[in-house]
Amino acid sequence: MDEVKVPRRILGTLLSSLSGGVVPRVGAPYIAIGRTEEIEALTTTLDRVRDGEGATKFIIGRYGSGKSFLIQLSRGYALDRGFVTADCDLSPERKLSGGNGSGLATYRELMKNIAVKSSPDGGALPVILGKWFTKIGSELEADGYSRDGEEYSAEFGKRIMKNLRELESDVGGFDFASVLRAYYEAWTADDDMHESACLKWLRGEYGTRTEARQATGIRSLTVINDDNWYDYLKLFTAFVRLAGYSGLCVYIDECVNLYKIPNRISRENNYEKILAMFNDTMQGRAPGLIIIFGGTPQFLEDTRRGLFSYEALRSRLQDSFGSGELRSLMQPVIRLRRLSDAELYALVMRLTALHGEYHKWEPRITDGEMKAFLSSSMVREGAEELITPREIIRDYVTLLDLLYSNPGYSFSEIMEKVKRSVAPADERDSAPSVDSSADALAKSAVTLDDIEF
Repeated sequence: MDEVKVPRRILGTLLSSLSGGVVPRVGAPYIAIGRTEEIEALTTTLDRVRDGEGATKFIIGRYGSGKSFLIQLSRGYALDRGFVTADCDLSPERKLSGGNGSGLATYRELMKNIAVKSSPDGGALPVILGKWFTKIGSELEADGYSRDGEEYSAEFGKRIMKNLRELESDVGGFDFASVLRAYYEAWTADDDMHESACLKWLRGEYGTRTEARQATGIRSLTVINDDNWYDYLKLFTAFVRLAGYSGLCVYIDECVNLYKIPNRISRENNYEKILAMFNDTMQGRAPGLIIIFGGTPQFLEDTRRGLFSYEALRSRLQDSFGSGELRSLMQPVIRLRRLSDAELYALVMRLTALHGEYHKWEPRITDGEMKAFLSSSMVREGAEELITPREIIRDYVTLLDLLYSNPGYSFSEIMEKVKRSVAPADERDSAPSVDSSADALAKSAVTLDDIEF
């Protein structure tokens, strides 16, 4: 079996995530099979936003269908295209709107996870500010200013102020620009304490105006809170573009938690925030900003508690032509289809190659046994509609781990032991043999040579 050359650190993290049923934050492109159309739609959108547009997308799929995986995959493509990314999962404590700090909690999580290509794991706010200074310095040198010249420092400060004036006219822009100005002054004076205070304000970590003013030294400074955090997110988008980035990609997953809000008014306030985001990005009022939501069909379509219960969103997001074989991925909603049998087969083949590469062994499993594994998964009651790529991947990586850890056992022996350990007593003798394979899989012409690593 061909080897797949993947950095060992990335490969180990990837396999560990998959075996635990967790969406990998690194290495996702190595197992991206069967989502070519969705990836193309998202990358096309990224290219449009890089040119100055805005966009909102909804990735809709059942639990385990791959929506969170697609979000992480898109995040990697965004970083490669020079975007700043920010991601978070909603929860009972993190919402888009609400009291008790739940909206602010979402903003803080987004800012904690701020990432750029050179800092993909988050915490990239100082890196972004540093690039801003570097960009201005490069512009000055291109204009003939020498770093050692007397006029360089004065002109540098003028360029900083010119950048900031572009932000001051927006809602919250004066405070935002004031903090960036204070950060620049602290940076030039090597004042680490005030640098840190400005970063804390940008991350929304001050609870009161008094606390923020005392720490930053800026009079009449407000704070980021539940009500205004989205305004500051738009300001941050404008700033990262000034700093030389393509824009800001915001990924908000687990939106089903909004559907679960029991209070109707609170739930609708959150949907009102989604509407504001949608209108801003689609009407050109937030250039360089793309927001991608991940949620279940229930979150979108339920007319009692989902997005479709809010008429303004239903009229914008509902497919006017109904759901059929034809679909347009240019629309705001991307519905994830079930992976085909051939795509699932290609997926397990790739997992086999990756596992072999990481553990430096030749997995003792044939093409027929891979098909038999998939067959045994697909014959479960309701599997056609209910089984998900997450479950198949988790189970298959576990199977490879068992084969690796138990060299004295064959595929059929391990599958038999697993089958008998999980099946009810009255089903153990009637369960299908692992030696049988589904006709669709048996006819599959996919081979390892057909897969592009």
